[in-house]
Amino acid sequence: MELVAGRGSAARVTVWVAHLAAPLAGLWLLVARPELDVHWQHEPTHFWLVLAVALVSLGLAVVINQAAIRRSDTRLLLVALSFLVAAAFLGLHAAATPQVVLDARNAGFAYASPVGLTLAAVFAGFSALDLSEPARARLLRRSGMLRGVLLGLAVAWGVVSLTGRPPLNRIPGADESAPAILLAAVGVILFGYAALRYYLLYRRRRAVMLLSVVTAYVLLAEAAVAMAAGTSWHASWWLWHVLMAAGFGYVAYSAWVQYRNEGAAAGLFAAVGTDDTVRRLRASYGKALEDLVSALRGSEQGALGDDQLAATTERVARRFELTDGQAAVLGRAAGALAGERDQIRKLGALVAVGQDARVVIADDELVRTAVRRVESVFDRYRVRIALVEDNRLIFPAGPAVTPEMFRAAQRALTTKTIETGPRGALLLPFVVKGHPAGVLVADRGGPVPERDAALLASLAAQITIALENARLYRTLDGLFRQYMSPDVATALVADPSQAALGGAVVEVTSLFADLRGFSTFSEFSTPGEIVEMLNRYFDVATHAVLGENGTVVQFVGDALMALFNAPARQPDHALRAARAALRMQEEVNRIAAGRPQWPRFRVGINTGEALVGNIGGEALRNFNAMGDAVNVAARLESRAEPGQVVIGASTYDRIGDCAKVTALGELIVKGRVQPVGAYVLHDLTGEDHAH
Repeated sequence: MELVAGRGSAARVTVWVAHLAAPLAGLWLLVARPELDVHWQHEPTHFWLVLAVALVSLGLAVVINQAAIRRSDTRLLLVALSFLVAAAFLGLHAAATPQVVLDARNAGFAYASPVGLTLAAVFAGFSALDLSEPARARLLRRSGMLRGVLLGLAVAWGVVSLTGRPPLNRIPGADESAPAILLAAVGVILFGYAALRYYLLYRRRRAVMLLSVVTAYVLLAEAAVAMAAGTSWHASWWLWHVLMAAGFGYVAYSAWVQYRNEGAAAGLFAAVGTDDTVRRLRASYGKALEDLVSALRGSEQGALGDDQLAATTERVARRFELTDGQAAVLGRAAGALAGERDQIRKLGALVAVGQDARVVIADDELVRTAVRRVESVFDRYRVRIALVEDNRLIFPAGPAVTPEMFRAAQRALTTKTIETGPRGALLLPFVVKGHPAGVLVADRGGPVPERDAALLASLAAQITIALENARLYRTLDGLFRQYMSPDVATALVADPSQAALGGAVVEVTSLFADLRGFSTFSEFSTPGEIVEMLNRYFDVATHAVLGENGTVVQFVGDALMALFNAPARQPDHALRAARAALRMQEEVNRIAAGRPQWPRFRVGINTGEALVGNIGGEALRNFNAMGDAVNVAARLESRAEPGQVVIGASTYDRIGDCAKVTALGELIVKGRVQPVGAYVLHDLTGEDHAH
């Protein structure tokens, strides 16, 4: 039967079932062939066999009842009562053995075992039920009363049987089989139900003790059949005695093996308990393991001494009745768990340092964050990071570094290798693009363990990468911002995939501005004067657009194009474009106040859907917008007078009542069949657009 103790295959299950079916096959053969059902009457053998089985069942009842009290578990309580009542009536059956205690056989001797086995089946069946929480609570409160009732019943049966009082004083007739058959039927049904439910539980928990209970209940169900079908003092009659001995004996043997393996009785029948008991037990073991982990970490950090750690281990061992070997195993498990968690925390810091290298971050901020992260996971370490500035190694503000440590840091930078400093401190250099960039100093007041050294080296490498990325991001950001809007530059640095060809349809407000009279001005001006005028005009125009978080898309000759609501979304994009245009005109007027020959901007604005994205080819592309709404903005700009801002009807609708305008009516613009509503924008009431 031990073949199925583990996660058995179908073949092992078949062997197990065959072992359990063999007794019934033998019973059938004895009943079908009476000549094989030999007669053997030996009262002393019967007495000692049944008494031994009763004692085994009683011992199991006591052990399981203790587990039930310890766990407050109703299932274990009912299993204990099942074994207790079986033990009591088996003891009565042994005491009533003819020619041992009594002179002759009576009904007390004949019916003690069937009655006891049926009562045991009742408790076994109830133990397999999933009782509600109130029912479990009531059962636990009345457990003492139940035990008293069962023992009282057994005592009364014994008194009546052994004193020869009716109705147990007479010898049952051969034709009085109906009571035995009825009791056997009840026992078979209830033991079979219990065995099935416990087998389903075993498939979830895979505990040997559960399998032994399943096997015992199957054997007891077969014993009930043999009681009803067997003939007294024949082989078929002895069969049920052997089956009961095998059932209780198998549970006792499994408990002994588990006790021998574990060295403690505390957890013998825990797997048989209810789901709540198993969950509580697992939680208790988990809590014990957590306590040991905390004690181990405290010991490593110097917060707890070795005696406190030993006391914690001893307390856990007493709580769960662990042997010295089991406590040692639990301690090693706690050590392994603590080490694993410590490793995970340190690896988390490694990941976090990489994530700290945002698009734009200063070196000193990156270093401060890295130091905090490293010190938070490397307990008892003092961490310093120095950076190379103007070919000098600079430690951040804080406690002064000893001359020995400073020299060790310089050696690490010079050799570009890991150095060991005073008191075993570890010094790990940062090398960016082949040039020394800084050094990480990890000091724990003693030699650094090999595992920590490997993780610190990985952290130093990660910080090196983060430094290199941060510097690259700053370089790219500064470079891009000279050629495009800050929003576009930041978006491209953060996610270069946004530079891919393509786009999306977005509602935008387009702004076009060019210089009316630029050609005439260029004809009578030197190149230096042209460049000066364009630089000053475009400088104020760009600031006006960027001040409203717009995007300058392109400069073409004396013209510029800007977008609002792309790439960053702006619910008030039309109003932002209007403010930018008015401010642009004000600044240009201020610059050109003493230069009447300088041309003036004319501005056109329109709002509508456009295809926004990167336009061009694989070799060269540009962030742009295309569509009818954009074309209309360009046409409105061409209809504006110098110094004017002309807006389309769609832009005017979105600005609302704050716009002070003069209507131009429906304009026919170049390249468009349908006329366009247009307005000259003079001011925005309530808006300080000059700021």
